[in-house]
Amino acid sequence: MIPVEIPGMGLLQLEHLVCDVNGTLALDGQLLDGVAMAFKQLGGPLQIHLATADTHGRQDVIDKQLGLRAVRLHPGGDEAEQKAELVRNLGSERTVAIGQGANDSLMLKEAALGICVLSKEGTATSALLSADLLTPDILTALDLLMNPKRIVASLRK
Repeated sequence: MIPVEIPGMGLLQLEHLVCDVNGTLALDGQLLDGVAMAFKQLGGPLQIHLATADTHGRQDVIDKQLGLRAVRLHPGGDEAEQKAELVRNLGSERTVAIGQGANDSLMLKEAALGICVLSKEGTATSALLSADLLTPDILTALDLLMNPKRIVASLRK
């Protein structure tokens, strides 16, 4: 668990990390450099969950690289709602979510802490407007979780 006491917002006790995959952790189906190492560091204090529509058909490879098994979204279904439901099932109040696509907007809003990342794939304005924080990339977002006083500095009221 990662406790984060934010003046004006209260105490967050983060136990789960839910990440979008394509555009957030990977580009064109290739895991971004540094993500696996950051996940190893965060895997102690947080349970890590991946949610993907597997756009590039490479999720099995990414799962092996990370030692995780991503939740596959039902194609043609409401992907945004499926991701939000995952956050709710884990406990919204104990979950941080990271994403950048339009189908991430509901999970970013549902989570106790929503972090939107800028991506070479693009970043949907709906995701940006649903998040609590915006970072320039995934490694910066993950680094915030390893250094939670940075979160406090950005979100205190």
